[in-house]
Amino acid sequence: MTQDRSGIPSRRALIGWGGAGLALGAAAAGGAVAMTRTGEDVDPAAAETGAAVAFHGPNQAGIATPVQDRLHFAAFDVTTTDRAEFVRLLKDWTEAARRMTAGKAVGEGGYGGLPEAPPDDTGEALGLKPSRLTLTVGFGPSLFEKFELTDRRPDALIDLPKFAGDALDAARSGGDLCVQACADDPQVAVHAIRNLARIGMGKVVIRWSQLGFGKTSSTTPDAQTPRNLMGFKDGTRNIAGTETDRLDKFVWVGEKDGPAWMTGGSYLVARRIRMHIETWDRTSLQEQEDIFGRDKGEGAPVGKAKERDEPFLKAMLPDAHVRLAHPDSNNGSTLLRRGYSFTDGTDGLGRLEAGLFFLAYQRDVREGFVRVQRNLATDALNEYIQHVGSAVFAVPPGVRDKDDWWGRTLFSEEA
Repeated sequence: MTQDRSGIPSRRALIGWGGAGLALGAAAAGGAVAMTRTGEDVDPAAAETGAAVAFHGPNQAGIATPVQDRLHFAAFDVTTTDRAEFVRLLKDWTEAARRMTAGKAVGEGGYGGLPEAPPDDTGEALGLKPSRLTLTVGFGPSLFEKFELTDRRPDALIDLPKFAGDALDAARSGGDLCVQACADDPQVAVHAIRNLARIGMGKVVIRWSQLGFGKTSSTTPDAQTPRNLMGFKDGTRNIAGTETDRLDKFVWVGEKDGPAWMTGGSYLVARRIRMHIETWDRTSLQEQEDIFGRDKGEGAPVGKAKERDEPFLKAMLPDAHVRLAHPDSNNGSTLLRRGYSFTDGTDGLGRLEAGLFFLAYQRDVREGFVRVQRNLATDALNEYIQHVGSAVFAVPPGVRDKDDWWGRTLFSEEA
């Protein structure tokens, strides 16, 4: 049983928590188990050997794909006003992504070309394996103000409302488009973003970016549940990639959802969440467990013995994080999460600039992130976190074959 904290003075400000960004029992995530085959045998060491993830498919890789160990996320502003030039960029990016995710160099490579010209590839990933690199592209609301696209902006791609406690930095928020690079080798992920930014010079510019490590949600059901920087298991109830029915229900945009160009796509909410970890580290174990609604060792919900036991929400304190973020408390709202921890030096006051880079995919932002986020206004965890960056993107369907390209369904009149 948990202790009653009603007599403990609270320092909580309603800071606004990232819609189940740390929810252990709330939101859902998906992903198929990564594997390679030699004949009929499954190689369990696929990740360790740097396996490649298929780039082509009806949905973009990097959403329901098993979560890799490292992240480099970048939001871009579009600087060109020429629609044809921007479409050319998307095609060039697609070809570069197709090569990099297969472990190949961009274009003619990092050396061996004309000595008088810059090489096609920056070269720092030469000799490295694909490391399960995935590249996922999304379009922000501001992009639809350009190139006469306002009538094609999805209704579900809303400008996020201001939530209680938000302290958003404009320099770490928004963006016309984004690229999410995930890989097991950080150099492979950074190389991918660097080369896309180089190819886009003069047409796009990086607005902000974020490095991440230590995945905070697993999309592989039989893998060990990862822990966030607060030391708690995260992602216990995430959707498995084999649960296609739940992915269809909560993640992929359907034909009837509209607009047609988004069918097979999804919507991404990215939030940079600062954790006040020094304060958290001085909090008693009992209070930490009360705040989450799970024990810190096994990860079992209050009153239960095992991590994956169905939680009894009423046994938790009314402001427990799991209780407020659980789908049963949010009319069934469920998110697919792919968040990462980050540590970006110190804040000048001797405190680590650390926290969670929250990434959540959903079929509709209004019925997903926004609903859960509003319910978390009274979350006990709000005392220890603060949202400092925010962005939302429409993630189009996947690149189906060698002739397809990112954004074709939006920009091609024939589509």
